[in-house]
Amino acid sequence: MADKRDYYEVLGVDKNADEKTIKKAYRKLARKYHPDVCDEPDAEDKFKEVSEAYAVLSDDEKRQRYDQFGHAGMDGFTAEDFYQNVNFEDIFQGFDIGNIFDMFGFGGGARSRGRAGPQRGSDIYTEVPITLEEAFNGCEKEIKITRSELCPTCNGSKSKPGSDPETCPKCGGTGQIKEVSNTFLGQMVNVRPCRECGGTGKIITDPCEECRGKGSVRKSKTIKIEIPEGVDEGNHLRVSGEGNCGEGPGLEGDLIVTVHVKRHKQFQREGDHLYLEQQVSFPQAALGDVLSIPTIEGKEVEFKITPGTQSETVYKLRGQGMNSVRHNGRGNMYVTIKVVVPKKLNSKQKKILEEFAEVSGDEIKHVERGLFDRVKDAMK
Repeated sequence: MADKRDYYEVLGVDKNADEKTIKKAYRKLARKYHPDVCDEPDAEDKFKEVSEAYAVLSDDEKRQRYDQFGHAGMDGFTAEDFYQNVNFEDIFQGFDIGNIFDMFGFGGGARSRGRAGPQRGSDIYTEVPITLEEAFNGCEKEIKITRSELCPTCNGSKSKPGSDPETCPKCGGTGQIKEVSNTFLGQMVNVRPCRECGGTGKIITDPCEECRGKGSVRKSKTIKIEIPEGVDEGNHLRVSGEGNCGEGPGLEGDLIVTVHVKRHKQFQREGDHLYLEQQVSFPQAALGDVLSIPTIEGKEVEFKITPGTQSETVYKLRGQGMNSVRHNGRGNMYVTIKVVVPKKLNSKQKKILEEFAEVSGDEIKHVERGLFDRVKDAMK
């Protein structure tokens, strides 16, 4: 999923685009890359890309999951799941629809929505907050989740132990119903799950008492997850097999954990780099100095500022940033110097600065203090 382009970018539409705009953009691009009209070597890949983007953004539920979790939210969907709501006949009137079905693996011009074997469980999504220090070092977190697990009494069969389900009389045990319709392209066969048995091909006559014929029960559990060093805000971690159960052992979905890094009181982060503001006095900036500053590791490092350093000057401390999650090594730390002008001066400081101004050739016009300032000083 990581290499896929943003679906809105693929269709060239805004994230707030309505259904009509999304469909119009897809019609234009899909017809452009349709295998009947486009001879470009990567036409099929481009066609699949725009079709997948449309299949997600035209479906309210899928679009909501994509907006919240990005491509990670689409993990676990099959081709049938993606395109079950896409009406290719409506969009490609006059084209060979059979090519489209073959391209996506539907085969023979038949719109199949049946299920090929036991279904995988759905993924679970959760979030975990960590500190910037934990993001730097990596850490272990405990997360409590509630998920569907195979019923321990019937092991997912849905039937009471000792009883067997009956073959569905509606579909004959296939779990699918075929419907033939006449279109301008000829006869089209649409295959959908049997509503009588829910696509399982079986009718539960004596349901399990513990799960009430569902085959699964809801349970809470606490799991430990390893958060790698260098993880950043919004990163997704996948824990395999910790999602909801499927229709049999080994078919569990995954747990998708979104990481949120708390704001730090000193450092700001951009990628692998850290940014810090450091206050210095006028004499330090003018004469230069050796400063001790904090690091994300909890220790201090020293670095020199040159004489005549101006406020807003930025110094780079190589290798003092965050550990990288993508490669070995660390980012940099950028220190912005803030020259602080004292608000109050004693008589000695004032005299020295006046002498400095005189030597520098600066003519200082003293500002007379008002009555309010004198009263405020007297009250201190």
